[in-house]
Amino acid sequence: MEKQKQDDDYRVDMGGVDRQDEPFIIPKRPQTQKPAAPASSSPILPILSYCAASILMTVTNKYCLNGRDFNLNFFLLMVQSVVCILAIQTAKSMNFITYRNFNMDEARKWFPISLLLIVMIYTSSKALQYLSIPVYTIFKNLTIILIAYGEVLWFGGSVGGMALFSFGLMVLSSIVAAWADISAAIGSYGHDSSETAVAISTLNAGYIWMLVNCLSSAAYLLSMRKRIKLTNFKDYDTMFYNNLLSIPILFIFSLLTEDWSSENITRNFPPAEKNSLIFAMIFSGLSTVFISYASAWCVRVTSSTTYSMVGALNKLPIAISGLIFFDAPATFASITAIFIGFVSGLVYAVAKLKQSATKGGLPAPATAVSASSKSMRDGFGSKD
Repeated sequence: MEKQKQDDDYRVDMGGVDRQDEPFIIPKRPQTQKPAAPASSSPILPILSYCAASILMTVTNKYCLNGRDFNLNFFLLMVQSVVCILAIQTAKSMNFITYRNFNMDEARKWFPISLLLIVMIYTSSKALQYLSIPVYTIFKNLTIILIAYGEVLWFGGSVGGMALFSFGLMVLSSIVAAWADISAAIGSYGHDSSETAVAISTLNAGYIWMLVNCLSSAAYLLSMRKRIKLTNFKDYDTMFYNNLLSIPILFIFSLLTEDWSSENITRNFPPAEKNSLIFAMIFSGLSTVFISYASAWCVRVTSSTTYSMVGALNKLPIAISGLIFFDAPATFASITAIFIGFVSGLVYAVAKLKQSATKGGLPAPATAVSASSKSMRDGFGSKD
């Protein structure tokens, strides 16, 4: 009796009708609409955030360095590193991000990379101090050429015909940009005036700092790539060690080489602009974290193809921001240089994507990079 009751419990009632002679039809499931993709997966917002972060970082750095008498570059870079460390440590304590705890052996191995980083960011600040944002952005493309041939020597890379064509465009855009700058200086002050000599001397100093920056950027990025393979550092690991190890070095160089007299401090921080300059210095440090997060977000919700093209297209709004915010001379020659530099970035991005496709399909989504290296990502030429 008990067994019969259990059988009844598991029996499916077919309505009391014998249906052995009729085919059994599986009922169709009701169709349901697929849930809409969340807003966080839309590529529009992360792409705009990445572009905005790049512009903010460049503009705030230029604003800090744009003062006629500003000469505390090491101090500015130290403040940015301190703000960055405080920001990512706060984010780690709130479980927003994660990275390794400090390890002396890892710090010792990473220290040479941090030294190269300091050379790179210092020469970058000096070049940006003497050159306009459009010219700085255009000349920064030359780092791509150095890295491409550095990879040929160090990692067995190759340079195709389209990449060579883009390199030619980069060199051409730099020549046009330099000619536009010098022509604008002569047109403003005349051929023989002392102001013209000062302006051209300032430009020449900027070009020299830019050359050193391109060389140091290539050395830093190639060395970091090699070291990351040994240490297996992730995004915020690199960011943490780069900024932490840079702080004491920048502090020492600031004390030893920069003028900390009251007169010079007043010259660097005029009373009327003191608060805005301090805010800009802090904000520029936060912008390094913002650009790191925005780039990681962009990578996460877009393909490598989209991300590479965004990196190339981003050069245009950065250059235009210099024309808007800092009254860089907008002549036919300067606009032509910006356009050629923009096209060279596009051609190079397409060349790298085609090269990746020939190696077995489009590249997989890229991993995030650190803020310090991301801020100089132009050197990689949107390489994932």
